Amino acid sequence: MTAPQIAALLVFLFPLAYSPGPGNSFFAAIGASGGLTSAWPALIGYHAATFVVTLAIGSGLGLTLLTNPTVAGILKIAGALYVAWIGLMFLKAAPSDGRADGGPRRASLLDGAAVLVFNPKAYLIIALMFTQFLPEQASLAALLTITVVFTVNNLLAFVIWTLLGLAIGRLVASRTSGRLVNLVFGGCLIGVAAWMALS
Repeated sequence: MTAPQIAALLVFLFPLAYSPGPGNSFFAAIGASGGLTSAWPALIGYHAATFVVTLAIGSGLGLTLLTNPTVAGILKIAGALYVAWIGLMFLKAAPSDGRADGGPRRASLLDGAAVLVFNPKAYLIIALMFTQFLPEQASLAALLTITVVFTVNNLLAFVIWTLLGLAIGRLVASRTSGRLVNLVFGGCLIGVAAWMALS
């Protein structure tokens, strides 16, 4: 791919990666609870899964998931339930004594990977990206370039959302308590789960 093509790809991805969504909300919540350090395992898990899924869809291997409504429906419900479960963990972990140190301190590699794997909308975005930017007779180099650009761009977006969550968490905690931080972000994740299930 040429530099102008990569620039066009980044412009295409910007609103998709940086606007609110399940992944962004998940990492903002983790950031508010434990900061960037606590988010790294989930960031690695999410983006390892992103790389594998993107490569599979770009090579045509993952498109059967998109064309099977049963599989897509199962992924959607499983993803919504998983995000809701994480939100409930935030609610349960909210300290009742006003301490600002409650909540899940670390999200695992599996947590991050599951948020991507169980989100069929991510699959559709990836498929749309390839229809726009991958030529029909594309080389392996072009496929890998698009996959790497997509993965790294998402990683940058989610690091920013994690830091934003950390800033919001500190602001709220300095004025109230860590309990409110966990309740707000836990509630946000449950709302995202409902949106995933109903959309």
